[in-house]
Parts: sequence; structure tokens; C-alpha cells
Amino acid sequence: MALNVPGLVVMAVFYLLILGTGIWASMRSKREEKKCTGDGMEITLLAGRNINLLVGIFTLTATWVGGGFILGIAEATYNPTLGAVWALMPVPYVLTFFLGGFFFAKPMRENKYVTMMDPFQQKYGNVLSSALIFPALVADVLWVARTLVSLGGTMSVILDLSYVYSIIISSVVAIIYTLLGGLYSVAYTDVIQLILIFVSLWVCVPFLLTNPHSVDISLTAYNQTFQAPWVGTVELDEAGKWFDDFMLLALGGLAYQAFYQRILSASSYTQAQVTCFASSAFCLVLGIPSVLVGAVAASTDWNSTSYGLPTPYERDQAGSILPITLQYLTPTYISVIGIGAVAAAVMSSMDSALLSSASLFSSNIYKNIIRKQASDREMQWVIRISVVVVGLAGTALTFLDSSVLVFWLVGVDMSYTIMFPQLVCILFFKVSNGYGATVGYLMGIILRILSGEPLIGLPPAIQFPGCRLDAEGRLTQFFPFRTAIMIISLVSILLFSWLASIIFNKDLLSEKWDVFKIKRKQKPTARATDEKRTNSENEEASAAKQLLDTTSC
Repeated sequence: MALNVPGLVVMAVFYLLILGTGIWASMRSKREEKKCTGDGMEITLLAGRNINLLVGIFTLTATWVGGGFILGIAEATYNPTLGAVWALMPVPYVLTFFLGGFFFAKPMRENKYVTMMDPFQQKYGNVLSSALIFPALVADVLWVARTLVSLGGTMSVILDLSYVYSIIISSVVAIIYTLLGGLYSVAYTDVIQLILIFVSLWVCVPFLLTNPHSVDISLTAYNQTFQAPWVGTVELDEAGKWFDDFMLLALGGLAYQAFYQRILSASSYTQAQVTCFASSAFCLVLGIPSVLVGAVAASTDWNSTSYGLPTPYERDQAGSILPITLQYLTPTYISVIGIGAVAAAVMSSMDSALLSSASLFSSNIYKNIIRKQASDREMQWVIRISVVVVGLAGTALTFLDSSVLVFWLVGVDMSYTIMFPQLVCILFFKVSNGYGATVGYLMGIILRILSGEPLIGLPPAIQFPGCRLDAEGRLTQFFPFRTAIMIISLVSILLFSWLASIIFNKDLLSEKWDVFKIKRKQKPTARATDEKRTNSENEEASAAKQLLDTTSC
């Protein structure tokens, strides 16, 4: 297959459009920085806490609807060992946004945090919070990797462009506009990207459904045709694994800095809630085309196409089923439009992951630990360097594995089993302290490693009930073990925090052994929280009146 020159031209135009939007947004960011009294770092990371409502909805949706979302849903739907019932992403995300809007947004906004790690740093100190930041940073790097993998595979199939070149070009463009304007650039480019995702995907659907090589998807939904029915099944002995995957996606997303970056950038708590609820609806709508792509691929007689046999699944190309389907079942110009959707999705998620990790390092490590006296100008450079380093690390990982689902699940896995219980405890349980957090952190890591992970070839040392070989011959845990680990970690945090509190408050152990100073911090922290909450409620009431006014800082 020769290089697809028209497709390359279209992609070049798309990248220039995104880059131009990013440059325009960076200029807006500089104007806002001159007008606002807040520090430059807050403007870069949170857009001065004054993001437009519509822009906020677009950027939160675009952050979740990434390349992994689009290709992962299509891959799961097409995979004969899974099916649409295992393509879970859109539905759990509704739960993510509703829980975030109802419960998690309020304490984060009340205390005017800059990142989700701020409460840990304030309560547990720098040493423990630095350890807790590590899995969050790793999850962001894996996020970058999975988005680039999805685009590299798509462009190499449709444009016949080298996988390496595809990834490098996309990575460079995303890094550049994220460097230029921070959250302003990311948010406004997300608007363009989400519109392109929506239009491009739905334009492709009619051509796929009417192509001559595929059987009506309603006939193959529950009947064996060219492969197993694309709807899939959840057998009783697989219910535990299905529930585990659902909870992983629903609650794991609540432990991502990118989510709180959007919530904290809103001008009021009401706006933050509206942003969450509207984004949940968009995620559902945008997940439908990918399910249809996977269904069409599962209903196709590949022998009648120029792709031929063996099928994509038999060639171990299920991860690239979306671009393969567009390439061989739609006209060339439609497949190019489809790659535009994937490229937009990749860029919209990658820039969020880049800025998310840069926020954690610059604010919680560099500013609060390494150089507390750092100037705004110095912090801007730290943020830029962080963006580049994370971008390069994520880009490097893309050459280790080509499956979107691998990076997707491993990244969210860390957030769910390690970070989510920590976040719940520090936001909603005053009894939590550094001792409990340390035990819960170690329990989560150790149990997760010992439980194994077939996606990365790690055999389980602990075999939960129902552990057996899956359809692909891999030893797999069918018990909801990740949810069990999350609960064990959460209970450990609360239990050992309570025990440590009794030991030091009742002087059962000398205060000189109180490394985390919980006896000294307990009462002042409670008073400070009450005062901060009162002030925050007054500020929220004032901000609510200016919900749609985003022209002033």
C-alpha cells in the first residue's frame, strides 16, 4: 500500500488547526495573567479558576473520550472472547461523573486545593505525600502511552505512515501547545477536538452499516456467524470479573488529577456539578459509534475483502480493529475522516495527562518541597520541563506494547487499588492519619503485585476463588480481587489510623515516637478546616451569581 498523500494533507491541516487554537489560547492565558491578582501557576494549571461553563464541559468530556476510549470499546466489542457487554467504558463513566459532582467536588473546592494531592501534603507531610504521588504520576505516564498507541496504530493502517513517525509527530504537537498555554490551551483545543470526534465518528457509521461485506449486525448480535455473537455474554462464573472491571473504571477515574483539574478550574461548585453531569451524557453518546464499529467488524466476512484471511483477531490485530474496519469497509475519504476522530481523541486526552502530571510535580514536589521560595517565572519553567519529560516517557513506553487495553487497564488499576481508598479516607474520614495511610498504601501495592496481571505476564502468587485459565489460555483472577484489595486498603487505613490515634492520644507510647505528629495536629487541623469551610461557602455563594460571566478574573 502506497503512502496516502490526501490523508496526510488532511491530517496536516488538522494538526495546524489544533496548534493554532493552542497558540491563540496561550495568548489569552497571558492576557488573563496580567489582569488577575492570582499567581501565574494557578492561571496555568487552573485557568484562574474561571473557566467558561461550556468549555469546562467540553474539556472534561474530551479528557475521558480519548484514543483508548474509542479504540478500546471497538476492540472489546469485536473480540470474540469478550463482546459489547465487556466494552464497559461509557456506563461506568456516568457513575464517575455523578459521584465526583455530588461528593468529591465539594471538599476539593471548599479548601481551594490546586491538585488532588494537596490534602495529603497538608495532613500527612511531605515524605508520605511524595510516596503517594508516585502511582498518580505513573498512571498519567501510562495514560500518555495508551493514547499514543491508539493513534500510532490507526495512522499506520490508514495512511501507511510509519508507526514511529505517527507517534512522534502527535506527541510533539501535543507537547508544544500544552507548553504554550497550560489549561487554557488544553481546554480550548479540547473544544475543537470534541466537535471533530463527534462529527467524524457519526459520519463513518452509515458507511460501515451499509458496506457489502458485512451482515446485518442485528442478525449477528446473538447468533454465531463469522465468529461469536458480538453482544457477548457474562457467565455466572465471570460475573465477579465483570463487576471488578466495572468498579475499576467507575471509581478509578475519581483518583485522577485530570478530573480535579477541571473541577477546580470552574468558577463555582454549581458550575463544577453541571460540568460533571453534562459530561456524563456526552460520554454515553460518544461511546455508541465505537460499539457499532466493533459490531460491524464482528459481522464481516473478511475473506471477501482485500484484507483477506486470517481475520484481524487471528492475526493478533484486535487492538487496531477500528482503523482496519475503516480502511477496508469504507471509502478512502471516509477512512481519513475517521482517523481525524482518533487523532482528535488522542490529542484531547494526551494534553490532559501531560498537564495533570506537570501539576502534581510542579505544585506538590517542586514548589512545596524542593524550592518553597520559587518565583512564578521559575514555576512556569518547571511546569514546561515536567510536560516535556512526561511526554517523552509516555512516548517511549509506546514501543513496548501495542495494545490499547493494556495501558488503559494497568493505569486505571493503580488509581483504583492504591489511590482511590487514600483519597476517600483523607476527604471524608477525619480519623485518617499518616500511620493508617502508610499501612494502606503498602497493603494495596503488595496485594496488587501478588495478585498478578495477565496483561503484562505477571503470574498470580495469590489465587483468589475462581482463578483459572481464560479463553486465551492465561491464568486469570475471576474473583473481584481489585475491589477486594481496594476495600482491604481502605479498611486498613481507617483501622490503623484509629489505633495510632488511641496509642498516642492516650499516651500509651511516648510522643517522641509520633513521627506524623497526629496528637499535635488533630485539634488545630479540625479548627482550620471549619474556618476554611465557612470562608469557602461565602465565596461560593458570590461566585454562583457570576456563573456565566467568564470575562473577568
